[in-house]
Amino acid sequence: MHYQTESWGSYMPTRSSVGDPLERIERLASENAVVIFSMSTCCMCHAIKRLFCGMGVNPTVHELDEDPRGKDMEKALMRLLGSSTAVPVVFIGGKLVGAMDSVMASHINGTLVPLLKEAGALWL
Repeated sequence: MHYQTESWGSYMPTRSSVGDPLERIERLASENAVVIFSMSTCCMCHAIKRLFCGMGVNPTVHELDEDPRGKDMEKALMRLLGSSTAVPVVFIGGKLVGAMDSVMASHINGTLVPLLKEAGALWL
């Protein structure tokens, strides 16, 4: 698989990124066409990354278990989704698509590819 994983080891927080985890999620989600919040050991996260890579999309993946503030972000994602499961969470074009079920429903009903094209993540 070829996707870009953000390195947290060299991440230097700025004054604006230290605060609210939801603000940080929104900022990170808007920086790339496709952003996945994931856990490196989660099989559903692996499946969603494979889906996008198989479509020719190069998502930016933020592995929350490798982020020193990942637990706070995980809690914020659970609140955002209204779910007890936080990952995987997918943003396309800075907009929340949702968890695995929402992404798969979009893929099956044919709305995922147009979203990816609109965001500039897919050209064909």
